[in-house]
Amino acid sequence: MNELVTGDAVVLGLRPAKLPSRALAVVIDLVVVWAAYIVVSIVLTIATDSLDTAAVAALAVASFLLIPVGVPIAVETLSHGRSLGKLACGLRVVRDDGGPIRFRHALVRGAMGVVELLMSFGVIACVASLVSARGRRVGDLFAGTLVVRERVPTDRGRPVPPPPPWLVGRFSELDLSSVPDDLWLAIRQYLTRMGQLDAGVGWSMSQRLADDLAARTGVPLPPGVPPAAYLAAVVNERQARDSRRAFGSATAAAAAVGHVGGPAPAVRPPQPRPPVVGQPDAVPRDTPQDVAAPSASKFAPPA
Repeated sequence: MNELVTGDAVVLGLRPAKLPSRALAVVIDLVVVWAAYIVVSIVLTIATDSLDTAAVAALAVASFLLIPVGVPIAVETLSHGRSLGKLACGLRVVRDDGGPIRFRHALVRGAMGVVELLMSFGVIACVASLVSARGRRVGDLFAGTLVVRERVPTDRGRPVPPPPPWLVGRFSELDLSSVPDDLWLAIRQYLTRMGQLDAGVGWSMSQRLADDLAARTGVPLPPGVPPAAYLAAVVNERQARDSRRAFGSATAAAAAVGHVGGPAPAVRPPQPRPPVVGQPDAVPRDTPQDVAAPSASKFAPPA
């Protein structure tokens, strides 16, 4: 399966980059980096003409570590995976779950790139990319990253339905750092396919996933909140956090509620719901009225 699933549990409409486009991006980056390194080396040679040999050697090593190694790491960190070559080729480095990379990912990729790209003239990186199903080099394997094509969207992804408005922002204090990627993937697969599941199977699956998520966060499932709505609300919260890190708080806040510039929906507490006469009382009596019955494994998205 080549589809990517982002940290906010949404299918990412991007495809893994192939070796030719990656090689072209690397060539562009190397040309720019080495041109800058040569210019800096010439300037240092002229400026340090009066220094002794040891000082000149120390400056040469520092300039090598700073420019061919340090600059690409800094650029990938600050640009969230877009170097000059990748930007020209429409590529981007992302995490395995599709989220934006951080400094540690760029550091591992840069350190391994010294061996893969510079010392071996790209032979190790080419072999690893050809062997890998997703075209990843060794640095990507160690860093947990992947290079994708940003300019080739697909329409096969199913968006996760948004949570009920009264749950938006309710889980802003949850600690989501202990939730593994495979659990996010399972939650995303359930939410996008819950309408296709049998009622009983869907309800038990949502309850199990909600229990697993609550165990990871350390906060139990709130009373009166259907498991499916709880899962969607927590996914929405992680999506908002990732958006704030990548694009800033203002845009992320607007994206989390589905529109730009408007205020967030008011959080409405659950209202009691009377049982239906003649049917099994499968729905808790304090289930919110705008959430569909859990037995159907659905909840109504906001209008």
